Amino acid sequence: MDGIEIRKAVLADAEGISGVLREIAAAGKRNKPSDVDFVRQHYVIDPDRIRCSVAAQDNRILGFQSLKWAVDGNPYGAPVGWGVIGTHIRPSAARRGVGRALFRETLLAARAHDLPAIDATIAAKNAEGLAYYAAMGFVDYRQLDGAQCKRFTIT
Repeated sequence: MDGIEIRKAVLADAEGISGVLREIAAAGKRNKPSDVDFVRQHYVIDPDRIRCSVAAQDNRILGFQSLKWAVDGNPYGAPVGWGVIGTHIRPSAARRGVGRALFRETLLAARAHDLPAIDATIAAKNAEGLAYYAAMGFVDYRQLDGAQCKRFTIT
C-alpha cells in the first residue's frame, strides 16, 4: 500500500470522510446520511467511539473504519460490551488493501479496550461487505431482517 497512511480520524477529516460516504452513495451502495455534520456526530466525536481510523493518500481520505461500544439499545442489537464495526471504502479505492490495513488498527484498539468480540451487521444484499468481513475472520452468528450479523472473537 504505497503511500497510504492509516491514522486516527480527527475533526478536520470530517469533510473527507463525508466524501467517502457520498461516493459510496453515488455508486448506489448507501442510503443513509453522508453530510459532514452526520460524520462528525456518528464517527469522529461519537461518545461511544472507541476508534475511528482513516486511510489517507496524498491528503485524500480513501476510506475509514469505525469501532464503537455496543451500548444498551444499540441499533444493531449487538451484545452490550462488544464492539460494533463499520467499514467504508471509496469504490474508486477498492481492492487495494485499504480495508485490511484499517482492520489491523481496529483490532489493536479492540484488544486495548478488552473487547470480547466485534459485531458487523451487513445488509444481506451487500456481497462485497459480506466477503470483506469473512476475509477478516468474522463468522455468521445471527440474522436480522435484511441483514447478516457477523462476529469476530477477540483472542
